[in-house]
Amino acid sequence: MAGGTVRLVSGTDEILTAEAVRAAVDEGVGDADRAEVLHEFSGDEYTIEDLVIAASTPPMLATHRVVVARGLSRFGASELAHLIAWLDDPCPTTDLVLEWDAGRLPRQLSTAAEAAGGQRVSSDVPGGARHRRTWIEERIAESSVSLDARASAAIAEHLGSDLSRLGSILETLGAVYGAGMRLGPGDVLPYLGAEGDVPPWELTDAIDRGDVTAALAALQRMWGAGRHPLAVTASVTNHITRMARLDGAVAASAKEAAEVLGLRGSTFPASKALNACRRRGSDGIARAVELTAAADVDLRGRSGLDPRCITEILCARLAASAR
Repeated sequence: MAGGTVRLVSGTDEILTAEAVRAAVDEGVGDADRAEVLHEFSGDEYTIEDLVIAASTPPMLATHRVVVARGLSRFGASELAHLIAWLDDPCPTTDLVLEWDAGRLPRQLSTAAEAAGGQRVSSDVPGGARHRRTWIEERIAESSVSLDARASAAIAEHLGSDLSRLGSILETLGAVYGAGMRLGPGDVLPYLGAEGDVPPWELTDAIDRGDVTAALAALQRMWGAGRHPLAVTASVTNHITRMARLDGAVAASAKEAAEVLGLRGSTFPASKALNACRRRGSDGIARAVELTAAADVDLRGRSGLDPRCITEILCARLAASAR
């Protein structure tokens, strides 16, 4: 594979970012001998000057070199300026892989990489249930095993929002069953481990449906992932507060509801809040506000109950009152 490419990988999840960097490196190395073409920098020992020198050095025994820089987020703007200058005139035989692993990606670095014809790679899982399902399906399609629809759905349901585990699960399934095997849910369930976390909207959706069982099940997965009761209750309270703000407001559409709530971007959250508001009605919303206010006081010391128990009682009552 010829050199002269730049891949800038960024993301908030350490595991997913590492997987994306590995995929970029594998693509860059191709069929070449890794020992001859690959030069990696990581940890706190290397400097930007070390990276620039390596990226500027022509290959000795191959057609190109793959230079990898991990953990670039530890460098300041003045140090990154040397890398940005190199990107103005990159070496045509170097395939450069850059990992930005924490914090906001500097615009100057992103712009310089794109100007050099580079490829931006985000390792973050997209938001929204539909986009998440598509992301999971794409990762499964790229793996060595073949899963039927029920097996794919079982994995997605089991992992919840803990999708950084997907890669290792697929690797395990490939090692156990072999490449190309068609697997069903019974084949994959023994290798999934503990149930993963779920996003807050899965809890509030269950509450809005009046599904007490699903709401409590979502809470158990949140507890298992280490979520704090105050944080969970804050998400639920925010959801109820949106309904209260829409109650009595002149909002006939999701767009108008988004304007009332001050939400930008997708109108989907506003649409959900508007539909929930209509289902509960003014009296139901008033009752929901009373329940969340009482739970907040209980969580701050009025009640002697365990905070998780208080939150579970709140969510069960909110779901029951939505029926």
